[in-house]
Amino acid sequence: MLSMWQQRDVFRKSMAQTATGKPFVFFEGPPTANGRPGVHHVLARTVKDLVCRYQTMRGRWVLRREGWDTHGLPVELEVEKRLGIANKREIVEKLGIEEFNKQCRESVFTYLEEWRRLTERIGYWVDLQDEYVTLKNDYIESVWALLKTIHDRGLLYRDFKTVAYSTRSGTTLSDHEIALGYREVDDPSRVPALPLGG
Repeated sequence: MLSMWQQRDVFRKSMAQTATGKPFVFFEGPPTANGRPGVHHVLARTVKDLVCRYQTMRGRWVLRREGWDTHGLPVELEVEKRLGIANKREIVEKLGIEEFNKQCRESVFTYLEEWRRLTERIGYWVDLQDEYVTLKNDYIESVWALLKTIHDRGLLYRDFKTVAYSTRSGTTLSDHEIALGYREVDDPSRVPALPLGG
């Protein structure tokens, strides 16, 4: 089936057939390619593909570009683990921030070819030729432009929220980062009891 789809260029033809259709916008949270793809990625990508194919069969135009997430704490933690770095101070002392950032940029593409093979093997119809990468300036500038538009419409506001925080990394944690091994610990302290008054 896969070879027939490739020989007949079925994915591109399906895109061409709906090019004038009403757009169906589907924002995917792209994977980080510094980790190997797993079974859970097959399930998630299958569901995403089903949604997009269904909308395409209804005549909608669905832009489907592959993307790679290259930011975030998981990227930094992976490089720290590989280099044997125990805390943020060691990054500056052992490597320097510029070299650490370079190592992080290289790390995010470690398993890119495995991701591409998986994508093709499971028949996930997505454009692998026109990929976007979140560390490139055109992507970053598009995010800032969207934030400005949201702000200009009065939809961006400041508020307070209780969130999980990594004291080691000095940053708040997303749900995904919490799932990497966040745990609550007891932090006992001693408080002396003193009499009140004089």
